Amino acid sequence: MSSPAPLGARLRGRHDRNLWFAVFVGPFVLGLLVFVYVPIVWSVVLSFFDARNTVTPTDFVGLGNYLDMLRDAAFRSSLLTFVVFAVFIVPTTFVVSLGLALMVHRTRFAQTFFRSVFFLPTACSYVVASLVWKLSIFNGVRFGLANTVLGWFGAEPVPWLSVTQPPWYWLVIVTARMWLQAGFYMILFLAGLQRIAPSLYEAAAIDGATGWKVLRYLTLPQLRATSTAVLLLLLINAFQAFDEFYNLLASDGQYPPYARPPLVYLYYAALGQGQDFGHGSAGAVLLTLLIALVALVQGRFLGLGRRED
Repeated sequence: MSSPAPLGARLRGRHDRNLWFAVFVGPFVLGLLVFVYVPIVWSVVLSFFDARNTVTPTDFVGLGNYLDMLRDAAFRSSLLTFVVFAVFIVPTTFVVSLGLALMVHRTRFAQTFFRSVFFLPTACSYVVASLVWKLSIFNGVRFGLANTVLGWFGAEPVPWLSVTQPPWYWLVIVTARMWLQAGFYMILFLAGLQRIAPSLYEAAAIDGATGWKVLRYLTLPQLRATSTAVLLLLLINAFQAFDEFYNLLASDGQYPPYARPPLVYLYYAALGQGQDFGHGSAGAVLLTLLIALVALVQGRFLGLGRRED
């Protein structure tokens, strides 16, 4: 009867599989703990303290920071900004990405090329895209690309990012984010389109259904699960809007009306002149809970995870 293997050999596993797993995965797990989970936990801890200009506070205030944030008109206004932004960005990006997916899916020539071209902006930084939009396309002077095109038709230059003019800045912000993320959601829709059996389209053609009828009664119902996931991701990403607002509209910390989303507000609350980490952390926790609540309600309403018949 053979003796049991030494403890070290059992921990390493057969052919040292456990050892090599720890070697390759360990650094990533350590980085995740140090740079993600520990800051999240400590942020929750700070939300219960009066933490001004320090991350090691001693003055416990309980739920006081949360109540202050809920009473803060500026914080509530930032949530209203999110609602306005979501109303613009979610449906437009959804329609554009679905349209791109349908066009690329039906293309029989250089399909890989078009898929790569539309997906490429996803790899671009939000900061870089915001600066390009601000300095080259919508810079508000007659030499900008948008105003140059308007000049061809005899129109006057538009101050796109002016805080005193009509809110043209929404067009700049929405187009920048839509250009950056439409390609990613296009890929998701393409994956859903490729799962639809060709025999369904053949049966629809035999029945005489074409164009809009095929899209409405065949394609869209088959994309219900994909559409639900895309809408959920779009809404969560809208909550996380920061770079385009900060880089396009920031002017000494001053923002035009209804142009400061929650993350920008919390950034100035926690890292501004006051360095109020307590209220900033409380606002971050409230925003996280709001995102989770909205995601659960939306997923429940749209049937996320429901089994297909």
